[in-house]
Amino acid sequence: MPSPRQKLETLLAGPHLLIMPCCFDALSASLVEQAGFPLTFMSGFAVSAARLGLPDTGLISYGEMVDQGRTICSRVSIPVIGDADTGYGNPLNVKRTIAGFASAGFACAMIEDQLMPKRCGHTAGKQVVERKEAFMRIRAAVDAREEGADILIMARTDARATHGLAEALYRCQAFADLGADIIFLEAPESLTEMQQFCRDIPGHKMANMLQHGKTPLLSHIQLEEIGFKIVAYPLTLLSCAISAMQQALAQLNEGRYPAHIDFATLRELIGFNKYNRSLQQYENLPFPT
Repeated sequence: MPSPRQKLETLLAGPHLLIMPCCFDALSASLVEQAGFPLTFMSGFAVSAARLGLPDTGLISYGEMVDQGRTICSRVSIPVIGDADTGYGNPLNVKRTIAGFASAGFACAMIEDQLMPKRCGHTAGKQVVERKEAFMRIRAAVDAREEGADILIMARTDARATHGLAEALYRCQAFADLGADIIFLEAPESLTEMQQFCRDIPGHKMANMLQHGKTPLLSHIQLEEIGFKIVAYPLTLLSCAISAMQQALAQLNEGRYPAHIDFATLRELIGFNKYNRSLQQYENLPFPT
């Protein structure tokens, strides 16, 4: 049985763009898998919102993220990439974070160069650390992988917003040179910038498609032609879930019953029917008398 890392490596070796809706709990991850997508990403923004009801501003802890990830990874068979934020400290903290994410079942962990407390990449006020600290984080993450953590490393820079495109691309190249498996330039602001990123930086690259964010929303065909390997949809499921719940609550407040998935379908989606079938295998065993 291949490990989550090996499954992701197989996907990355394929010829086409990987479409990756992002999840925030075991149910949303399960729905991604049921819909036929080959992988998912545990979004820090979405987990902070769903688990704590708080913004993505560094308030959620390493322990909470690993716990959420362990639950998600145990529920699905597709590879899961985890948002490991800044690594939660110095290079030794980063190594522990990577080892913890690997033990939780993640196929890949993302480390970024923001200054703690970090925040969503498409919001104002974020800052990045100096080059040396950014490089130390990725070197430590790669070292953890090389020392036995069965996981890939995604390196992210937010320097486009704070220092400009040239600095962001410099960091991306350095991350690739340090051994990162996937490179993520957060929030490029034009098609030209996205093209330059894919043209200048080697290896696998991820695009982040956030509605009403700073990056142009491109089609799958466009993204693949430019040279991206993965496209993430970080908040689509969370946004749709919030919108549906708000509509249902408004209808209940008006005395109406909201239209929703019927109970039989809901039981199937959650896994009640599979549970009962599995239980019957034991109940029907011929026990010795």
